[in-house]
Amino acid sequence: MSELYALFGGTFDPVHYGHLRPVEALAAQVGLKKVTLLPNNVPPHRPQPEATPTQRVAMLQAAIADRPLFDIDERELARNTPSWTVSTLEALRAERGSQQPLGFIIGQDSLLTLAKWHRWQDLLSLCHLLVCKRPGYAAQMETPEMQRWLEQHLTQDIQHLHRHPAGHIWLAETPLYNISATEIRRRHHQGIACDDLLPQAVIDYIDRFGLYRD
Repeated sequence: MSELYALFGGTFDPVHYGHLRPVEALAAQVGLKKVTLLPNNVPPHRPQPEATPTQRVAMLQAAIADRPLFDIDERELARNTPSWTVSTLEALRAERGSQQPLGFIIGQDSLLTLAKWHRWQDLLSLCHLLVCKRPGYAAQMETPEMQRWLEQHLTQDIQHLHRHPAGHIWLAETPLYNISATEIRRRHHQGIACDDLLPQAVIDYIDRFGLYRD
C-alpha cells in the first residue's frame, strides 16, 4: 500500500512560520514523510499576490532548503485560470492512481468556509482533509448541515488516513501561530522588522529584491 501523500496550497506571499510550523507538527502527528507545497497562481478567494510567481517559488525554496519534509509542485502556476483545488486533486489522482492515500492540508479558517469552494462536495472523493488549527476561529461550521457533514467524515484513527485513499477529515492538534502574510507585508511596507515571523533566508530574499516596499 502507498504511504499517505499530502499537499498544502496557498499564495505564500510570503511563506512564513504560520505556514511551516503547524504543518511540521501535523506531519509528525499523522506520519507524513513528505508534504508538497502548492503555490497558487490565481487564488479564487483572495487578492492577487504582490510578489510574482517566480519570487514566491524562490522564497519557498529558501524556506525549505533545510526542511527535507517539504518539496514544491509548481503546476498551478502554469494556469491562467483560478487555482481550483478540486482540479489539481483530480490531476494528482489520475497520476497516482485510485488507491494512493492523498491528504490536502488546510487551515481551520478554510474548513469553516469550505462550502464556498468550487465543487467542494467532490473533495472527499479525491482526498482526506487534514486540518490545522487557526487562532481566533470557531470550532463549529457555519450551518447545521455543514456541521453534520463534518461529523460524518471526522476520524480520530490515523490508520484511516493511511489505509483509505480518501474520504476522512482529521482535526490536527497543531500549535497556534498568530501570523499572517498580510501583517508581514504591512510591516515591510512600514519598515518594521519581521525576524520572528519567517525564516531568515526568506527575509534575506525579500530584502535583496526589495519586495513589499512602497
